[in-house]
Amino acid sequence: MHLFFHPEVTENDREVRFSREESKHIVKVLRKREGDTLHLTNGKSWIFETEITLAEPNNCSARILSAEKEPPAPYHLHLAVAPTKMNDRYEWFLEKATEIGIQEITPVICDHSERKVIKSERFQRVIQSALKQSLHTRFPVLNEPVSFKDFIKKGHSEAKFIAHCEDSMPKKLLSRSLQKAISATILIGPEGDFSEEEIEVAMKAGWEPVSLGNSRLRTETAAIVACHTAALINEEE
Repeated sequence: MHLFFHPEVTENDREVRFSREESKHIVKVLRKREGDTLHLTNGKSWIFETEITLAEPNNCSARILSAEKEPPAPYHLHLAVAPTKMNDRYEWFLEKATEIGIQEITPVICDHSERKVIKSERFQRVIQSALKQSLHTRFPVLNEPVSFKDFIKKGHSEAKFIAHCEDSMPKKLLSRSLQKAISATILIGPEGDFSEEEIEVAMKAGWEPVSLGNSRLRTETAAIVACHTAALINEEE
């Protein structure tokens, strides 16, 4: 099944008109015609079944046949991840985290961050593409970049973790600390890890230090390990 993304459509609409880009993909690439069925989501947990009423490369529209809201995930995972030096690595993280089922992402600028400028529009497009590919109906929240110190000061989930590699500081495995069906925020540092000062500030603010295993991971890999760990814990019977 192909899933299309249309953020403006609501459960009260009876018809939907696709953008020029989506229309071209539907008609020219997928070779869809009037009467064919399409499925789309607005990124707000709704999935719509539609029937094409006009199939033109620059102007495709469809009649909405049914609308169904999928139940919310049993947990909420917020990953606060430092930007990577290479933009494509962060985009890879966004793509894979969306496929796994992340709910919220915040780029966090840290002491050791080499990249401090974020291309949010590009990141949104990466997430959108991954959402359609994985057939998810909930578009993850992508927050604006924020400094580490400002992020720590904000109110967060019921469970707060900071994953770091500092051997001199005690920490438990995330898989043994994260509980099922909770709201959790996990901090992932940049290349070079968090500074000792940042780790201490976080711990004083109530963040629990955790490890993602014995391997030393890249930022984007660590973020995916954390995301997948949360997903597996919540899929256990």
